[in-house]
Amino acid sequence: MPLFANTPVEKMTGPYSRRWLALLVLCLSLLIVVMANTSLIVAAPDMTQDLGLSSSDLQWVIDGYTVPYAALMLVLGSIGDKYSRRGALVAGLVIFAGGSVMGSLVDGTGLVITARAIMGVGAAVVMPATLSLLVAIFPKRERAKAITAWTATSGLAIAVGPLVAGWLLEDHAWGSTFLINVPIAVVAVIGALVLVPPSKAANAGRIDYVGGLLSIVSVGSLVYAIIEGPHFGWGTGPVAAAVVAGVGLPAFVLWELRHPHPMLDVRRFAQRPFSGSMLAVLFFFFGTFGAIYYSTQFLQFVLGYGALETGVRLLPLAGAVFVGAAATGRLTPKLGMKAMVVAGMAIGTVGVLLLTRIDTGSTYADFLAPMMMLGFAIGLSVSPATDTIMGSFPESELGVGGGANDTALELGGSLGIAVLGSLLATAYKDRLTDLVGGQLPASALETAKDSVGGGLAVAEQIAKTPSAGPEQAQALIDAVHEAFAHGVAHTSLIGGIIMAAGTMIVIAVLPGRKAAKHDQEEPEEPKESPKEHVDVS
Repeated sequence: MPLFANTPVEKMTGPYSRRWLALLVLCLSLLIVVMANTSLIVAAPDMTQDLGLSSSDLQWVIDGYTVPYAALMLVLGSIGDKYSRRGALVAGLVIFAGGSVMGSLVDGTGLVITARAIMGVGAAVVMPATLSLLVAIFPKRERAKAITAWTATSGLAIAVGPLVAGWLLEDHAWGSTFLINVPIAVVAVIGALVLVPPSKAANAGRIDYVGGLLSIVSVGSLVYAIIEGPHFGWGTGPVAAAVVAGVGLPAFVLWELRHPHPMLDVRRFAQRPFSGSMLAVLFFFFGTFGAIYYSTQFLQFVLGYGALETGVRLLPLAGAVFVGAAATGRLTPKLGMKAMVVAGMAIGTVGVLLLTRIDTGSTYADFLAPMMMLGFAIGLSVSPATDTIMGSFPESELGVGGGANDTALELGGSLGIAVLGSLLATAYKDRLTDLVGGQLPASALETAKDSVGGGLAVAEQIAKTPSAGPEQAQALIDAVHEAFAHGVAHTSLIGGIIMAAGTMIVIAVLPGRKAAKHDQEEPEEPKESPKEHVDVS
């Protein structure tokens, strides 16, 4: 067995013999990209206390990763197609590991956000590379199974990130949670060189850099507006970003329609399997990311679980992802892609709506069924949707296909956390004001209204005040818990309604099984671009 995998997959006469080991490398790479956000959820309270983060600061520690990640995936996927998909994977892992090391060492808010942004750039290289290499390596008859494993890894990362981060936080500072990624990245880089064959588009034309720039500006501005506007108000920055996105997106579409070699052929959105699957991914992650985001906060701030305890309690979600993935692997060939995607979205919608029952008497048991339903829905629906999206692209554009899929995922997740998080914050503020509005000084009330963590911090200060005492502190704690529980229930109702509407839209857009077979034939290569010789038999 050679030390390095050096034979390009395009020159192989049969399926790559070590493709399942290569898939393990791709899944490891995906694991750290997803863990980078989920581990931060449980580290956020320690970071907030140590760095003195405001609500806005914490949001940008989280989303400093999201903006470059979402904005750059299409362009970097295209560059990987042209030059080297394996090279892109390795480069992205190195960048990601470098940002992780930086994040573990710095102690200032701006530097932490910068480290997260560097990690976001690395993730934007890694994510489309994993999907494009997967599709290039695996013959068509095995792709659905490989993508199912890829999807299940995402679910595993949702639980493993908080679990490992919580374990580290028992004895170490929050900086240790950044270092989780480094040994995995090192193993993945070595594995990529040894097990993943080189791959790139044969005789690829010039990269559409104008289209790439328009996509970066448009998607980046859109994600910025989505994050900043709902949470912190539509001031000059978010409005300007929304205007840029509103102008940039139509300009991108018009440019791509006229360009002979577009970065993303927007005519694909006329294909119902592709557009329906993209909408399904977007709507699905809108609901699930938002629900997991505020459910985790409830477990920590209201039920009082520590970081490790919270991570352990997310494990059933990961287990449910694997069950859903196993089910979709068996059922999709029998029932069709549409049935699985719609069923997953419906189950996920019910899971979010079950959270409307949350109140101050709720325990972990009230979150268990919704979390397991969301996990099962991820496993059931995301894999066939992703398989359909990737199947819509010719072999020479697999990186762009991966970038398109992951952009829909990231946009949905960003929308879910920003919009549902904003609704939660508004409901929390209004209820807390009704409960304690006249009982606190104005400055203390503003701090308590900023977040559930802020409310509990004010209560802690009141407990130390001789003129107030533990009774008033406990009264504020009870009010904060009630306000937050009210916010979770209110937000879950709206989130469930949006997901239900999205499910109905996806039902209308996705074609039936017979029509899908006709529409989902192997896509043709552009006439001006020679076909990439990858075995997909």
